[in-house]
Amino acid sequence: MVNEPKPTLPHPLPGAVGLSHLSAYDWEAADGVCGGSPHLHLVCTEAYVVTAGRGAVQTLSPDGYRDIPLEPGSIAWFTPGTVHRMVQGGDLRITVLMQNSGLPEAGDAVFTFPPEVLADPETYAAAATLPPGTGPETAAAARRRRDLAVEGYLTLREALVAGDNGPYLEFQRAAARLVRDKVPTWRELWRAGALATAERTGAQLDALADGEPSYLSEATAHEAAPTRLGGFGMCGRRDEYTLPGTTLPYHGA
Repeated sequence: MVNEPKPTLPHPLPGAVGLSHLSAYDWEAADGVCGGSPHLHLVCTEAYVVTAGRGAVQTLSPDGYRDIPLEPGSIAWFTPGTVHRMVQGGDLRITVLMQNSGLPEAGDAVFTFPPEVLADPETYAAAATLPPGTGPETAAAARRRRDLAVEGYLTLREALVAGDNGPYLEFQRAAARLVRDKVPTWRELWRAGALATAERTGAQLDALADGEPSYLSEATAHEAAPTRLGGFGMCGRRDEYTLPGTTLPYHGA
């Protein structure tokens, strides 16, 4: 008898994390460095697992500017509010693990555009959003977006290295203002994803303590393959998945 697979259920990846693969951009920026678009996340911790090549991730945070080397097998992660920029050193490829699957795609990430762009939501959205597709027009728009983010980033970095954290703190405040109206939607995604996953573990512990592990009858397995290859992400060309749970389609913003 052939065992038929069970229907796919909304079981997220462990911890309700998001998953993608990135190949760092090899476009040279104004400072002569090749890499991605600097940005921060408001409520998500992000991790890089390096699978090939070499490079670095540059970060800005209250503890200053850091340049963290990336090589196969290394892991780097950064908490909410940390500005990060992935830098190409040679065929750099990483697997990205993102806390709170669905929130980055719903606008949790904010680019380090200059203050005048950040000050107006419509201007910011126009600069952050890419045209659909993976052709030359989208590539050109992604590069323009990267260059604009680097422009603002270099100003923040210069001030922070000089001991002035004022511009960095103002960027954080501007980012928070930009996303404030999105918080109710984020809260629902969090409740359906990361929070529900944690609460499900609590219920399972209660069941085990009571000697009633009936939930194990729902055991199953899942598999997934990339649903889009070579899209234009924030840091590089992005392979993405449509996964059970709260992962949303990515639109490049």
